[in-house]
Amino acid sequence: HKATLDAMHHAITHLKIPPKSVLIDGRSIPENLPCQSFPIVKGDSLSLSIAAASIIAKVTRDRIMQLEHNRYPNYGFDSHVGYPTAKHLQAIKDNGPSHIHRMTFRPLQSFS
Repeated sequence: HKATLDAMHHAITHLKIPPKSVLIDGRSIPENLPCQSFPIVKGDSLSLSIAAASIIAKVTRDRIMQLEHNRYPNYGFDSHVGYPTAKHLQAIKDNGPSHIHRMTFRPLQSFS
């Protein structure tokens, strides 16, 4: 949760053109934002802007994970793009977590 808020704060404060306001999907708002913020619970179903941003973020993440398959071919990122499928979890058991795995993800905590 904190990592998400930190990433959101970083993204907003490093925009070339500072926003006057931001819509946030959920209840939590990063501290010390330089603009007005509007938290919207279930924002992706209530706001077209949030829904579009969610789609862009997912597609971008999936493309990044497909590229990571070139660095870590033993994990099958080209097929499951990092989601916890049976194939992915088995690859982690067989190879251990890679440098890009989030160790805060519950199935990986036994490896830390």
